[in-house]
Order: sequence, then C-alpha cells, then structure tokens
Amino acid sequence: MFRSVPFFIGLRYTRAKRRNQFISFVSGFSLLGMMLGVTALIVVLSVLNGFDRELKGRILSVIPHGFVTADRPIDDWPALAAQVEQQPGVVATAPYIGGFGMASFDDNSEMVQIQGILPDEERQVSVVDQHMIRGSLDNLQEGEWGIVIGRILARFINAQVGDYITILTPRVSTTPLGPVLMPRQFKVVGIFEVGADVDKNLAMIHLDSAQKLFRYRNSVEGLHVKVTDIYEAGSVMQSVEAGLGDRYEVRDWSETQGSLFQAVKMEKILIMLMLLIIVAIAAFNIVSSLVLMVADKRSDIAVLRTLGMTARQVMGIFVVQGSTVGLFGILLGVIFGIAGAFYVGDIVAFVEGLFGQKIFDPGVYYISELPSHWLLSDTLIVVSVAIVMSVLATLPPAIRAARIAPAEALRYE
Repeated sequence: MFRSVPFFIGLRYTRAKRRNQFISFVSGFSLLGMMLGVTALIVVLSVLNGFDRELKGRILSVIPHGFVTADRPIDDWPALAAQVEQQPGVVATAPYIGGFGMASFDDNSEMVQIQGILPDEERQVSVVDQHMIRGSLDNLQEGEWGIVIGRILARFINAQVGDYITILTPRVSTTPLGPVLMPRQFKVVGIFEVGADVDKNLAMIHLDSAQKLFRYRNSVEGLHVKVTDIYEAGSVMQSVEAGLGDRYEVRDWSETQGSLFQAVKMEKILIMLMLLIIVAIAAFNIVSSLVLMVADKRSDIAVLRTLGMTARQVMGIFVVQGSTVGLFGILLGVIFGIAGAFYVGDIVAFVEGLFGQKIFDPGVYYISELPSHWLLSDTLIVVSVAIVMSVLATLPPAIRAARIAPAEALRYE
C-alpha cells in the first residue's frame, strides 16, 4: 500500500506552498544554482572543445603527421620516400632539412625554426601554400636564397616581401681567426598566415639553400609524412617503422605536439572541476532546504509513522523531494547549456555589435570568433555528476527525518 506513497508525497511537498517562505526561497535558489552550474559547464566545455578542434585543425594542417629520420643524413631519399608511400594509410611524403636560427631585420630579432623544403613535394603534405597572403611558395627557387615566413614573425621583425633578413644559425665556420658564426642573407619571397603558433616561429627555405646552410651536401635530414587520418597517425607510423626496420627513427605528431594538446586537455579537466563547485554549492542548498523542510514537517512525519509508514519510506519522501528539485534544475541547465553551446558565437557577435568592440581582435589573436563544439559525452558526464551530487545531498536530511520519533514530535501538538 505504501510502496508508491513516498514518491507521491515527495512530489506533493515539492509543489506545495510553504508556510515558511524562506524554505521556498532556499529551494528556488537551489534549483537556480543547479541550472546555472550545469549551463555554465556545458557551455564552457563546448568552447574548450571548439578551441581544441580549432587548434588541432590549424596546427595539424601545417605540421607533418609523421617524420622519418635516421642517425645520419639520408642520401637516397627518393627510394626511401617510395618505400614509405607503399605503406597503407600514407598519402604522401616530402624531404626536409630542419634547424633553428635567429632571424634579424631592422634591429629586431626572433628565434625561428627553419625548414628546407621542395615546394612541389611540400604542398602534398602541408597546406601552407593555401594560406599565403603575400608571395608564393613557388618563389623558393634552387640557387636563390629566398625565404617564406609567417605573418606574426614578419610583424615582429618588421619585414615585408622583398626585404633581406639575416639568418644566424649555430653552425660555425673555421677561419684563420678561429671558429666564427656565419650569418646568411635571405630575401623574403612570401608571407603566410595559418592562424596558429607556426605563424611566429616557422621559416621555410628551399632544400638546396638548407643543404648549404646546414652542410648536408646532397642529403636530407628526413621525410615529412602525411597520412589519411591524423588521429590514426600513431598506428600508421608504427606500420611504417616495422616496414623500414631499425635503420630509421619514426615519429608521429603526437610526439612532437602531444604536450600542447595534453595541456589543453588538462586545462579542460581543471576548468570542469572548478565549475563543478557551482553544482556543489547548489547541492548544499538542497541540504539546507531539506533540513528546514524536515523541521517544518515534523508533525506530518509523526502522523505518517503512526499510520504505519516505515523509517525507510519517510526517508524516501525527502530523497524524492530533494532529487526532484535537483533534476528539474539539471534539466533546465541542459536545455540552456546546449542552446548556449550552439549559439555562443552568435551571442558574442551580438555583444560585439552592441558595444562596437571586438572581444577577439584578429590582429592579436589567432581567431576572430568564439569557437564551440558540443559533445554528447561531456553533457552526459556533467549530468551524471550533477545527479549524483543532488541525490547524495538529500541523504543527511532524509536520514534525520527517518529518525524522528512520532511521540516526541506530537508531544506539543
């Protein structure tokens, strides 16, 4: 008879008007807090997912998906490239020579990563050629000391297409006066803008120039590799390594850029944990409202116990009541959170138009609008944690209600 009574009484207490308006205020505040916490979590996690996807899309479209190198310069790289391209999942390869140096112009200097490439082969593994804002990758010609740099690097050193910049590498030359560093003049023949960190630290020169600059003669340092699916690059490069044997060292992008994306992932986890504090505060408010409710309903509890309701059923009444408040807040939070995740870019654009000021200045940041990518898995995690917190918050007051003695509660009624 009483099996479904706790459920219906719990719902009835949720809808009933309170004699004490403060209890209604605390319950409403609990619902509002739960809604805001869940909404904030879903929207913020979606924005972080958008940043992560944007970062991966931009960086991984420029950097190679994989690398094949050796402990010594590679002479017969065309044969090696043909062997690598036969592996399943490999789309294309391109030879390269890499190094670091100091780029200087107009009394400004910046550290850069220098890559010697063949333009025709490199465009098969990178999209830099599609992001040239001045000049062209084809302007890198054999025998000419040309260089292509990123927009941010060009701005930092105040260089434009046609300017001659100085590249100083750690390579030393022996002279009668002793070992000295030999700077080399390069003509800027192109400027690219990908919208990622490479815009300020990557400079590309022709493979022939790199062979002379880093003294590789007719050899190369290794091969850039492009695979079909960047997220399967690890397994593809393992297959490449198995096919080549121990003579070559094989890596994928997760080994060169993995720390960056791990940092983004860790940031997402930390932000989620901090925002869960909002949900926890809402859960504490559920505790407060139920404690007041139990005190307000002492006589009702005593009557129900006298009629034969067990302590466990009394406990169930307040678990249902508190969980209902929490679940309703979570439901509203999910609705507003998903809507916010899909329209946060439009909301930011509206605010920018309203105040006439850009939140993300394209001249400073890599992005001009707020990216967002909603994931069902994140929402399910948020909802699950919020439900657990809501249910756990009902237990202390519910247990207290179950321990009320009927005779003691009705003594002064």
